[in-house]
This record gives sequence, C-alpha cells and structure tokens, in this order.
Amino acid sequence: MASRKSVITFGMVAIPIAMATATQDNDIRFNQLHKEDNSRIRYKKTCSHCGQTITSQDIVKGFEYDKDQYVVVTDEEIEKIKTEKEKSIQILHFAQLNQISPVYYDTTYQATPEAGGEKAFELLRVALMAEQKIAIGKAVMGTSDTLMAIIPREDGILISTMFYADEVKGLQKQYTKPEVSQQELDMAKILINSMDTPFNPAQYKDEYQVKLRALIETKISGKEIVAAEPESPGKVIDLMEALKASVEKAQKGKAPA
Repeated sequence: MASRKSVITFGMVAIPIAMATATQDNDIRFNQLHKEDNSRIRYKKTCSHCGQTITSQDIVKGFEYDKDQYVVVTDEEIEKIKTEKEKSIQILHFAQLNQISPVYYDTTYQATPEAGGEKAFELLRVALMAEQKIAIGKAVMGTSDTLMAIIPREDGILISTMFYADEVKGLQKQYTKPEVSQQELDMAKILINSMDTPFNPAQYKDEYQVKLRALIETKISGKEIVAAEPESPGKVIDLMEALKASVEKAQKGKAPA
C-alpha cells in the first residue's frame, strides 16, 4: 500500500508520520465495447493543434490567463513554493467529534508514526481519547490547502481530509415537519433500542456485487439468466401498528434460539 510522509505539528511538538489510504474500491468494473463486434472502445489524447496522439510523458500543466494564452507550470515549481510548514499537518485547534457533520469528511488515511515519533504520536492519541476530542489541522496536498480531521482510535489514529464550507451544498429540499405524538415517539424509541447492537463492520457485505459476479459467471458458462423473484409490495398501514409490528419482529430476532 503506497503511503505519503508528513509531520503533525502543534506548539513546539513535531511528529513524523506515514499516511496510507484506509479504504479500497472492490466494485466490479465493466469495459465499454462496440456492440457490433464486442471490440474494446479506446480513448486517445490528441493535440488540438497538430492532431498528434499524446502520451502522459508529453503533457504539462498550463493555466489559461487569456484566450488561448497559457503559462506552463511544472510539478517542481509547484513544490518549490511550498514551505516546510505548509508540507506539515498544522493542528489549528481541537474540537468535539460530534460537532462535525459527516458531510465534511472526504478521504480517510491511516496514520502511523515514523522512527523517533512513536512516543509523541501515542501521547497525542491517548490525550485525544481521554478528552474525547479530535484535532483540526491543514496541510498543502497537491495544489490545495487541505483541511483535515485527526481522529483518535483505540488502535491508532485516522486522518480524514475535509471539504471547506463553500464546497458543501446546503440541504436543497426542506420539508414541512408534521407533528409527532408522544406515544409514537415512545414506540419509535422502543424500536430503536430493540435493534441496538454494537457496530461490527465485518458483518456487512456488498451483497449485490456477489449477485453481479454470479451473473457474470452464469453468462460466461452460457447459462440463462433467471430473473429475481418479485417481492410483494408492502401494505400501507397505520404508523403505530407498523411500529408495534416492527418492535415485535426485532424482539423475536433477539430472542435466544
């Protein structure tokens, strides 16, 4: 797993770390084919001036400052203007985890201490855990000043890049909130508590991807695709009756065999 080096700084403390992406994409990927002969569709990058096919080695970054007028900027020049402070993750302040809406989180990395930073890294993790806090910091990643959340866990520290406020859309559709009775609220609370179990990510699987893989294997073997059994639509019933039935079902599911 590729990782990037960085340094977490706060006050006079500097903690060298490595950051590795904490997630991976396991989805099945399809290629685009010409339906006439099932040949692969290819995309080529061409120069708009000479029409020549271009490889990635031939491409440079250019900023259009006027109509069809560009200034070329190299990766070396972009790196050259970064200060050591900007390359590090500067902790700006600390905050409560539940103060931040999940909509602000983007990409998550697992942070591990580099040689010489183990003690300070563990001290930061333990202190954040004890105070139930996260750290908000920022560093230049690529060509952007990136906001980050440094999140302590029992087994280490996660760093999640964040969106800025002007990058997050407001709720587009508001709704008229109907009145909820105390009886309905109490029954909903009972249902929630009857389904309350510790979160274990290992118990959840992408079941549709399994079905999709089975479909592909069926097609490869030349067998016929069998349509899924249609589900009967649920009946529209009274909300309280639906809550009661849901509670009974949940409690039966928790009953020992």
